[in-house]
Amino acid sequence: MGNSGGSLVVRSAARRLPGLMAAAGFTGVEASAPAVAGWRSAEFEEADRRGVARLARLVDAPVVAVEFLDSDVGFVEATAPDGHRWRALLDRAKAVDYGIPVHEFPVLPAVCAALAWSAAAGLTADEAAVRRALTESAVFTEHLAQDLFAGLGIPQPESAGR
Repeated sequence: MGNSGGSLVVRSAARRLPGLMAAAGFTGVEASAPAVAGWRSAEFEEADRRGVARLARLVDAPVVAVEFLDSDVGFVEATAPDGHRWRALLDRAKAVDYGIPVHEFPVLPAVCAALAWSAAAGLTADEAAVRRALTESAVFTEHLAQDLFAGLGIPQPESAGR
């Protein structure tokens, strides 16, 4: 299985986010995009198993990351500095084709945890949008990730969209 990298969004004013991400166990980190309403995004090649939790502690802020498998499947992990964590799977239909045990990523608990994470991060989530992102398919899973970020209430750049 070849990974094709990942996307990360964190509430942080830190201009040195790539360095903090590297310290947390992310590799191939590209410079972060300009902050949108206090949230920064960055791209990475791979994440250490505990990288998201480490980064949340380092920046003392909520973090959500999606690691992509060939742009077909997305593994979502989110955490807050208080330890509130959740994980989910993007594009369940393609995940089945890869032999990924989708039963290990139940949708309802993920939606509930995502809504709680969003509220704890001071955001207003759209439950229907989060549910759609976690249950639909797309040609490129990166689009589902952007839909998920928007559904969580994370401010999006004006130029974002499909």
